[in-house]
Amino acid sequence: MTSKIDEIDRSILAQLQTDASVSMERLAKAVGASKTAVWNRVQRLQSDGVIKQQVAVLDAEKVGLHETFFIAIKTNQHNEQWLLAFNEVVQRFPEITEAHRLSGDTDYLIKVQVASTKDFDLLYKKIVASVDLYSVTSSLSMEVLKQNTALPLGLS
Repeated sequence: MTSKIDEIDRSILAQLQTDASVSMERLAKAVGASKTAVWNRVQRLQSDGVIKQQVAVLDAEKVGLHETFFIAIKTNQHNEQWLLAFNEVVQRFPEITEAHRLSGDTDYLIKVQVASTKDFDLLYKKIVASVDLYSVTSSLSMEVLKQNTALPLGLS
């Protein structure tokens, strides 16, 4: 179900994507609505699942996760049993911070954040030992050019 989102909601969401710890008073002032109206809207956006969660975004380097790898996976199995096993592997390892099923030549793309290349190698071995894969390619991210948790909401 898609929630009805108007311009005030979009403005609230844009503000919260920048700083979810902002007070209701400051948020209301920023979007030009009353504190009660903004609070009610935030509650609705949360109950509708538009706001999935509020989290602290950490600096990976500062918490010792110096390396980001991407793993491109191809499989020759597309049955339910394999999919369940693969999903279990993805969920098992906290170093896997994102996993996507893709269209095109690559079936899955996984993002991994670890302290070192050695740690990546250990994780890689665990992954390939856990589920049957047809082809696996990994790449080390040399530099982050853009990283953003905020979604584009169409505000100008």
